[in-house]
Amino acid sequence: MSETTTGDGGRGRPHDPDCLFCKIVDGDVPAELVAEDEHAVAFRDVDPKAPVHVLVVPRAHHRDVGVLVQADPDAMLAVLRLAGEVAEEHAGGQYRLVFNSGRQAGQSVWHVHAHVLGGRNFTWPPG
Repeated sequence: MSETTTGDGGRGRPHDPDCLFCKIVDGDVPAELVAEDEHAVAFRDVDPKAPVHVLVVPRAHHRDVGVLVQADPDAMLAVLRLAGEVAEEHAGGQYRLVFNSGRQAGQSVWHVHAHVLGGRNFTWPPG
């Protein structure tokens, strides 16, 4: 659970060779991609919590949403933009967008990611 990245892997962007999501971004680990652009990648969660459960990650490795917004606000905007496109296409524009930041908040992969959840009714407050 490093606070810093471990190089760029020759890609011109922060990269952690041990990070699962960096490996998905690089195509080294298979995932069901639903959308991508030059800054972000969206793929289905392997343990979905809703009929639509897509993760949107920046291509660059950053630990969490707070780090990303400080280090690269344009990448943060790209994640939000792609999340909105995914939600429109896969959930009719009705969705919940969640960033877990830190172990107590439920973050288990230390590469910032947005959960796009949709396709069912949600309650408030969440669990």
